[in-house]
Amino acid sequence: MKAVRFHEYGDPGVLRHEDVEQPAPGAGEVRIRVAATSFNPVDGNIRGGFMRGPIPVVLPHTPGIDVAGTVDALGEGVDGIAVGDDVIGFLPMDGNGAAAEYVLAPAEVLTPAPKSVPLPDAAALPLVGLTAYQALFDHGKLTAGQRVLINGAGGAVGGYAVQLAKNAGAHVIATASPRSSEAVRSAGADEVIDHTTTGVTAVVTEPVDVALNLAPVDPAELAALVTLVRPGGVLVNTTVWMPAPSDEERDVRGIDLFVRSDAGRLAQLVASIDRGELRVDVAERVPLAELPTLHARAAQGALHGKVIVVPSAA
Repeated sequence: MKAVRFHEYGDPGVLRHEDVEQPAPGAGEVRIRVAATSFNPVDGNIRGGFMRGPIPVVLPHTPGIDVAGTVDALGEGVDGIAVGDDVIGFLPMDGNGAAAEYVLAPAEVLTPAPKSVPLPDAAALPLVGLTAYQALFDHGKLTAGQRVLINGAGGAVGGYAVQLAKNAGAHVIATASPRSSEAVRSAGADEVIDHTTTGVTAVVTEPVDVALNLAPVDPAELAALVTLVRPGGVLVNTTVWMPAPSDEERDVRGIDLFVRSDAGRLAQLVASIDRGELRVDVAERVPLAELPTLHARAAQGALHGKVIVVPSAA
């Protein structure tokens, strides 16, 4: 089969589109014929060697944490999944990923794919959808009637975060660039702040219950977000290289989010998609052979929106 792998850490040039032996599922695993994976910024950090501590991978390594595809073989002891099932999942970050024609997955990370979107497009959901949900509800404890500030709402996580917060009955304030402001508004934001012209602290005059930072801002900007949170509220930060600040005097907690795979929660997000409550947005569909170019574009800051990667055989 074809796969994209890197044999050493480095810039996007280390990625090779090459022939690899098709894997056989072990106990508790299934093999998936990949319809698509997606690009996530963490893929570039793993490839560059910046995540060796928290995410140790074995070289050569195939990237691609998200998967959407069709089960084509079962390992011993797998129940509840059949050959021919369309599934999606958030694969273990330290294992081989889905930038390939076939991938192995632990059965417990998989959930049935949504029926209302094309199967490849469903690869745009797992990591970013779970990040948005866990940030808002598991850590932020967001409830109906509360105010939430989503800083950097124009990206893939932000698109889901705005929808989920609005569906939960929150008042959603979002920052976005002019390029993405209309998409953020259509996702359900009540207020959209153009962060390219306006300082968020100058505009948000009433405290928020939850602030969610999705943007690679400098430490001073991140610290300023804490001042917008009411006493007893929370700042959740996804830019893990910069710890979340807090304000102990006002009991404002700072939480660093490390997203985790959760097939049960992913199934709930799928159900929301199929009920028409959650929209899946795909900005681009790129052939697997072009993954090195995609990584290079990401390194240059030239990716906008969620990009899925489709094997030629799919």
